[in-house]
Amino acid sequence: MSQPPRRIVTGHDGSGTSVFLSDGAPPIVRTAPDGAVFYEMWNTDAVPAPLAADEAEPTERDLTVPPAPGGTKIRVNEFPPGCVSPTHRTQTVDYGIVLDGEVVLVLDDSERVLRAGDVVIQRGTDHRWENRTGTVARMAFILVDGVFTEPLLKVLGPEVLGTLHGSPLAPGES
Repeated sequence: MSQPPRRIVTGHDGSGTSVFLSDGAPPIVRTAPDGAVFYEMWNTDAVPAPLAADEAEPTERDLTVPPAPGGTKIRVNEFPPGCVSPTHRTQTVDYGIVLDGEVVLVLDDSERVLRAGDVVIQRGTDHRWENRTGTVARMAFILVDGVFTEPLLKVLGPEVLGTLHGSPLAPGES
């Protein structure tokens, strides 16, 4: 595992003054069975997101891939050399930004190599991530809750709803 990303959270004090609430490593870091490291940066449970002067740490909960219904999630993932994620699908729009290294996004019919600076918009498709290089790859993911349209569900079949990835990842906290 490399240096964790720095997380800076702003908010308000009791008089409404803008303040820094925290500055440092994210409090929740977990490792998936495939070796990928998940730095949980922040999440919300609704859109619009409620903004309060003080709130509990939103990342201190079960680690699941998609955000809560109507919510968002931002995390930074590290894929070690040789890492291959499970093939999965979520009802989300995911903005994936390669920060460092190289990863391969594998879909049902083809694949693409992504390098630092590339951005992928993942829209509910079945996919997996592979790091085929000898160095760690790091990506930032912003996940937004979504829903499959009726025409897409007809093509995918209703059984797809029973196969969506949403279960907690291995609790191997680092």
